[in-house]
Amino acid sequence: MSAAPPPDALPGPPASSFASDNAAGALPEVLDALVAANDGPALAYGEDPWTARLEAELAERFGRDVSVLLCWGGTGANVVGLATLVDPWQAVVCPATAHVVVDEGGAPSRFLGSSLLAAPAEDGRIGPDALDPYLGWLGDPHHPQPGAVSVSQATEEGTTYAVGELTALCEAAHAHGLGVHVDGARLANALAAHGTDLATMVAGAGVDVLTLGATKAGGVYGEAVVLLRPELAATAPFHHKQAGQLPSKARFIAAQLLALLEGDRWVAAAAHANAMAARLAGGLADVAGVELLRRPEVNAVFARIPPAAVAPLQAWTPFWPWGTEPGVVRWMTSWATTEADVDTFLTGLRTVVAQHLD
Repeated sequence: MSAAPPPDALPGPPASSFASDNAAGALPEVLDALVAANDGPALAYGEDPWTARLEAELAERFGRDVSVLLCWGGTGANVVGLATLVDPWQAVVCPATAHVVVDEGGAPSRFLGSSLLAAPAEDGRIGPDALDPYLGWLGDPHHPQPGAVSVSQATEEGTTYAVGELTALCEAAHAHGLGVHVDGARLANALAAHGTDLATMVAGAGVDVLTLGATKAGGVYGEAVVLLRPELAATAPFHHKQAGQLPSKARFIAAQLLALLEGDRWVAAAAHANAMAARLAGGLADVAGVELLRRPEVNAVFARIPPAAVAPLQAWTPFWPWGTEPGVVRWMTSWATTEADVDTFLTGLRTVVAQHLD
């Protein structure tokens, strides 16, 4: 096996990171909105015009009255959203690969007091049959009581639920008294992939609580919990405050979301990210020794490269291995990724991998 290529054999790294869409900066329009929101005083804790406008805007987009809870970040927003659906003696059924299971440091279990029931997932997704092993527990005090289902749209494996699939899952959950929460950190990418809208994909499917992502969509910070069932709003403010997720200057989160929603800017940005992932995936066909594991649905590309190539490629530009299988990696694109970034990455990938082929 050959040694790693010398530094001068590689081009300069791409300007955009392929480690995560979290690594991208904020859309210029979002920064402009923050500056505009900074003009003068406004009442705290959501009693401001921006938050009121955001709630009205989302009500129009969902086609129903909604309650909106602005939060600092995604983990906190997921905790607050799930807290409106379950009591401590209840459990949340979710894919084994879900963010709430794998990437939130146990925060949901700690703050909810509820169990997370990690169901086997296929490419990050579960269907109605994932509920079956737990439905027999209902009414038995010796078992945690299934109270909610939580899925990600898009999933941590870069897949999505079609509207019909999400609808079927919601119908099965509701038939047994379970609520449905959607972690929508990358919801904009799923909307762009399916060419649909919030009313169809979320409200129409029967989702009860949505964590609406802003950060990965081009925001600086902040997410929103959207409650689509009016009765959930009664206790929600108390969960919001106790979880430490009630921002005092909420206008700055609301302003970002308004800028992202304006003219569906967040979906257009996500569509660009998806297109860059498709460009990257297409280019892998010309790189010997690299296997594309699945066609990207959104802005995540999963591939297998020679294990020995991982470290030298990471030293050139950051990205993350994925799972436990040697050589399996994830490359993410964002609103800021350019065609030149993709082409530069492919050149560097080809150079490094060529040095590590048997």
